[in-house]
Amino acid sequence: MSIAIEDIKQAIHVLNEGGIIAYPTESVFGLGCNPFNASAVEKILLIKRRLFLKGFILITSSWEQVEALTQPLRPEQRACVQASWPGPVTWVFPADSKLPAWLTGDRPTIAIRQTNHPVAKALCDAYGGPIVSTSANRAGEIPTTDYHATMLMFGEEVDFIMPGRVGELVRPTPIIDARTGEQIRQ
Repeated sequence: MSIAIEDIKQAIHVLNEGGIIAYPTESVFGLGCNPFNASAVEKILLIKRRLFLKGFILITSSWEQVEALTQPLRPEQRACVQASWPGPVTWVFPADSKLPAWLTGDRPTIAIRQTNHPVAKALCDAYGGPIVSTSANRAGEIPTTDYHATMLMFGEEVDFIMPGRVGELVRPTPIIDARTGEQIRQ
């Protein structure tokens, strides 16, 4: 999959300016923003018509980008997580106490995925940090899975839609608790 450098630059500019991007992930298009910009996160909540309490998934291209956002795990827990990354598995970690509530929702945890999707990974690499990753849909509706459907649904509400194709997954990534190994979403 060819990724245009100009598209990456435009997406990073939007993120740095507090805007919203849409981009392909492992199974659906996602909506993203700078996770530490409260007004950007609020925009995503409004676009999705989603409740604040749910929290968000962050995507990353490396553990170093997100390690400070979590509390330490036991070595065997960390090894289990690292065995599945990079890849289409989202892990829930105990959140660092300094994380803003708009990321964690009503939970003391943070959900993170070290993506191997080429576009999502390139975005995180170029941005130099994690990006909010929530499915491109209104609450309760089916997420978009291609550029054109995303444009039709969100063209006026997002600042940039990254070209590209979603990965091979037919369902959203599984979510697993990093402390217990319990599968939260299949």
